[in-house]
Amino acid sequence: MKKIGLFPGSFDPFTKGHEAIVRQALDLFDEVIIGIGVNSSKTYCFQLDQRIRHIESLFTEYPKVRVASYQILTVDFAKEIGANHIIRGLRDSKDLEYERSIAHMNGMLSGIASVFFLTDQAYSAVNATIVREIYRNHGDISHFVTNAELLV
Repeated sequence: MKKIGLFPGSFDPFTKGHEAIVRQALDLFDEVIIGIGVNSSKTYCFQLDQRIRHIESLFTEYPKVRVASYQILTVDFAKEIGANHIIRGLRDSKDLEYERSIAHMNGMLSGIASVFFLTDQAYSAVNATIVREIYRNHGDISHFVTNAELLV
């Protein structure tokens, strides 16, 4: 049975921390699908097509990685693409508490297990909300986002 992991998120933007999680997941999964969840009631800093192009640019040499967007429940999307695991990154204990609840709910809804990876210590303070704030105030986000120039 092929091991397919879904790494879901809004990825607004996809940070170096996210990138490191995918690279860790490549050792465990036959395929990693980076799923960009789209919520029509949410306002994004970066357009969906920008985010897709940006993420794809980071993994051009990795045929095991693909990027897709979706507008349904994450567990429903996971089933649709045949994923048997949901991949999540943890920066700290607050992330663990939050993600644990979601993992339990996802498991109850679908039977799909969640797999947690610890973020590299170098990226533990990086969070997309702060990166967006830096960007909106014309700051340099290249310290936190690989190929950041593709987002502008």
